[in-house]
Amino acid sequence: MPYLLAPDDPSGAFPDVSEALTEPDGLLAIGGDLGIARLITAYRHGIFPWYTDGDPILWWSPDPRTVLIPGEVRVSRSLGKLLRKGRFQVTMDRDFPGVINACAAPREPGAGTWLVPEMIGAYRALHVRGVAHSVEVWHEGTLVGGLYGVAMGRVFFGESMFTRMDNASKVALVHLCQRLRGWDFGLIDCQVQTMHLLRMGARQIPRAEFIRRLELLRDLPSPTGSWDTAAVASPPPPASTPRAEGLADAP
Repeated sequence: MPYLLAPDDPSGAFPDVSEALTEPDGLLAIGGDLGIARLITAYRHGIFPWYTDGDPILWWSPDPRTVLIPGEVRVSRSLGKLLRKGRFQVTMDRDFPGVINACAAPREPGAGTWLVPEMIGAYRALHVRGVAHSVEVWHEGTLVGGLYGVAMGRVFFGESMFTRMDNASKVALVHLCQRLRGWDFGLIDCQVQTMHLLRMGARQIPRAEFIRRLELLRDLPSPTGSWDTAAVASPPPPASTPRAEGLADAP
């Protein structure tokens, strides 16, 4: 059975991710809360919340894990041509509420969403603290795509993306990868596999390898506060930054 977290103990430790269930894949714990302290602890250990309305809070750490190395994002010829045309304008941390609310919208009429109001409020609180960030894609002043996630050291945990125009979410991901590569981030956690992510260069690695990389990267200096271009400052590089070369040999 998954570990039961006490809702009145936000500093309570999670069990080791090796104790997560294989069916459903990665379910580790149930309950607790979505406070800032709990969420930061979870991400630092490779754990994320994911549940639907009416369910208790469920915490996951799947095996294998889908990841993307910022410098290895694949840009197709057609996408590269689109980027060069400058059809879209891209910003960061300009409209976090707009992005997360768009990600929460059902993908089709009558469908549900895992981004329940409690989750939206939790990530907006992380954004205010400078821990969660968004990428916005605009077309003629209208928000048409984007993504959001959580930064921990030099790891970015991608949570969700949306698109209202063809290729807008791809543009957001490419922009994020370019920015993170410039800051020497070593890893983007994509959580679970999708064909969309695989086509753009994501791969699956064993959870143990993911945790090993996370432990190397999570405490390195990274940009603090807003990632808006006008406000952000690059972190000072350490003498030697652990990179993700080892991931190239992972299955």
